[in-house]
Order: sequence, then C-alpha cells, then structure tokens
Amino acid sequence: MIRHAVPADVPVIHAMVRELADYEKALHEVRATEEQLREALFGERPAAFAHIAETDDGRVAGFALWFLNFSTWRGVHGIYLEDLYVRPQLRGGGHGKALLTELARLCVERGYERLEWSVLDWNTPSIAFYESLGARPQDEWSVYRLTDAALASLGAQGRGNG
Repeated sequence: MIRHAVPADVPVIHAMVRELADYEKALHEVRATEEQLREALFGERPAAFAHIAETDDGRVAGFALWFLNFSTWRGVHGIYLEDLYVRPQLRGGGHGKALLTELARLCVERGYERLEWSVLDWNTPSIAFYESLGARPQDEWSVYRLTDAALASLGAQGRGNG
C-alpha cells in the first residue's frame, strides 16, 4: 500500500534517510534532523512531499521523498525524486515500483511531463531496476553542487547585489 506521509511518519522517514545514506556509504554527510524534515514536509509552506510504502501488515517498507521542479523547455512542472528507499529485508516485494508508479500517476494526473532522479554510478541493482521500468540515463548531463565553504564563499560575494 502507498499512502501520503503524515507528521507521525517523520521519525521513520528520518531513520530511513539515515539507512539510505549508510547504504550509499555517506552516513557521515547526514545533517538533517527530524525537526527539519517535519518543517519541510508539514510546515506552513511545505517544500517537499513524501509517500510511504507499507506491507500488508502495516509495517513501513520504504519511502519516496520528492519536490516539484520546473522545465523551461516544456513549460510545466515535474517531480524530482530526492530519495527512494526500500528497506533491504523488504526489497523485491514491489514496494519501490509501487512508489514510482504513484509518482508517475501524480505526474500524469497533474500534467507534469518529467519524473527525474539521480542514482550513483556504482548502484547497479537500482540502475537495472530503473531501466526495467523504461527510465533512461541522461548521460549528456553532469550534476554539479555547491555546499559548505564553497557555497558560503560564493554567497558572500553576492551580498548587496539583490
């Protein structure tokens, strides 16, 4: 079963974010707190959204956390899937596909024309899964990111320019 996340899900979402980061060998990079997730998902102006996958007996199997993006070329919103995670012991039960299917359904229903996400190059099980659904890599694009000192330095240069 796939359902919208509710505020009571924040602790389990936070735990699964940490599980995902551990799987991706980046647990040391996780700084997000439950309070930050609660505000982002359920605050006055939510900036992110989440769906929960549950087993038949009501256990949380996984989650998808996403936000809206916008394509200037297509002139419409899309969904950017920040995290898709199914707990290892529950993989293979269709939960990941069900989460992606729900997001694809939302895109179609709302007129969004893209559902996008990133995957680590070494994560071959996930890559094979995504490609089995018809997803294709965007090989001509490279992801760039500013964080920490580089972000602060560039941001400081822009003071007074707004």
